[in-house]
Amino acid sequence: MLLNEKKTLILLILVSVVLLDQSTKYLAETFINPTESLKILPVFHLVNVKNEGAAFGLFKNLGNEFFIVISIIAIGLIVALLIRGKDGFFSLSLILSGAVGNFIDRLLYGYVRDFIDLSIGRYHWPAFNIADSALTIGLLLMMLGTLFKRR
Repeated sequence: MLLNEKKTLILLILVSVVLLDQSTKYLAETFINPTESLKILPVFHLVNVKNEGAAFGLFKNLGNEFFIVISIIAIGLIVALLIRGKDGFFSLSLILSGAVGNFIDRLLYGYVRDFIDLSIGRYHWPAFNIADSALTIGLLLMMLGTLFKRR
């Protein structure tokens, strides 16, 4: 793939994921009361949750400023890897998109807006959003790429 095609694809992924992330967060915040849960499927609910911490709401006592600094560092590292042309630009693009989506929330609101809620019986996964999903998929693809590259 040519360099310009790669840059265009990276930008397209970034813009698409961030727009989808921000628009779905807006819809959840606008139409779902923080005290309610909308059942879509028995295992899938929509909620309106403010996450002031990191993944799963951990470390919220560190404060939003801490997470903003960490986000800036992470975004800078990912951009540097993309500029250097490292393998896995698709994975890195997804990770970058997720980091930017949640970074926007931290800058504008002081927390990350989560709205996807999954549970099976008594097992419950903490609420998350599109940015979290992009980040997770990007990391999984990167790990799989690393595993298969070694073999």
